[in-house]
Amino acid sequence: MANSTMAAGAPDTGTPGNMGDVRRSNLSLVLGCIVQSSPSTHVTRAQVAAATGLTKASVSSLVLDLLDAGIIREIGLNPQGERGRPGVGMELNPARAVMGMEINVDYIAAGVTDLSGTLLLHRTRERDNRNSAAGPVVAALAALTAELRAAAEAQGIQVLGGGLAVPGLVDDKAETVIMAPNLGWNLEVLDLGSLLPGVPLGTTLFNEANAAALAELGYRPAGGADFLFVSGEVGVGGGLVISSELFTGPDGHAGELGHVVVQPEGAACSCGGTGCLETVAGQDAIFFAAGLVGHGRADSLARLQAALAAGDAAAADAVARAGHYLGVALASTARLLNISSVVLGGHFATLGEWIQPALTESLARYAPGKLRPEDISLSAVGEAGALLGAAGSVVRSLVDAPYRLRAQQ
Repeated sequence: MANSTMAAGAPDTGTPGNMGDVRRSNLSLVLGCIVQSSPSTHVTRAQVAAATGLTKASVSSLVLDLLDAGIIREIGLNPQGERGRPGVGMELNPARAVMGMEINVDYIAAGVTDLSGTLLLHRTRERDNRNSAAGPVVAALAALTAELRAAAEAQGIQVLGGGLAVPGLVDDKAETVIMAPNLGWNLEVLDLGSLLPGVPLGTTLFNEANAAALAELGYRPAGGADFLFVSGEVGVGGGLVISSELFTGPDGHAGELGHVVVQPEGAACSCGGTGCLETVAGQDAIFFAAGLVGHGRADSLARLQAALAAGDAAAADAVARAGHYLGVALASTARLLNISSVVLGGHFATLGEWIQPALTESLARYAPGKLRPEDISLSAVGEAGALLGAAGSVVRSLVDAPYRLRAQQ
């Protein structure tokens, strides 16, 4: 196999159903089979042929394309499940990776994952991005991604593309943040090309809660294909997963749980509305109610946990109030969308043991029988969920269209 450099390949624009279309479809089919195989089982060409229904000759030809592109590699012999001479095993190339990135109100973060989704490198930097112009924030993130990319390359790992998660409504095709109230951004066009210059798959823009919901999907137990993911940061977001697919609505903006009105006569919200959930359950709201202001995000959260563990009344009341109103929002959402499972992420997961009693009581009062205590779980992916989901979406796009990469001899 040539030790090749990756480049973006323009798709064949022939008529639908031509041989180029069929080959691209089969290429995706073969790569998908390799991706879905157990990490401990290195599938062979014969096994891929049996699983996909393609001929062995076709699979061998398609595998050569994937090898030339550097997406997969051959790894020894695999005697399992085959008669006669063992076949050569295949796996995703560990020297190829993608990068997930996140811009939030009070930090930026980036992480490199291999094509199997394993997080290899991860860095977070606290940064006050509230009401900051988009340009300097993206520039700061670009500096961070350059460091991570260099670290990956020092280990012989090539980054193929990236995904950026932002807490707001986005138009990924226009590379625009339509509205991110907590950042103070409206119709901000981001210079995504500056984040990972020269990568073949480019950088794609995602909503933070949707990205985290997709990451959660990969860690859910069997049967957990339908759930609402609740993201807790300075703002509150939601990602709705139905039949293992993210539901975002006609314009891609469904799931704005943080702006469900729970207190009609309540406080003004950054979105311009009044009494939204995040005005009582967002991080800033909880910290303020608990008397914890003037500290960084991580420090404030640690102080809050310490205060809760010590039985501090103000801290307990602040978290209970957040849990109560989160229950109000989820009760309405459960009735409207018929959801039967909720995953709590961000600070809701961190504060899980303290917030769940009030949340459970609220749900029992406002939506009895709809969401039981056992239907509420804590995030399996933790604080890196948004960037993991963004990175994972880039891998999924590669599996759907592996022809986007071609070898440069």
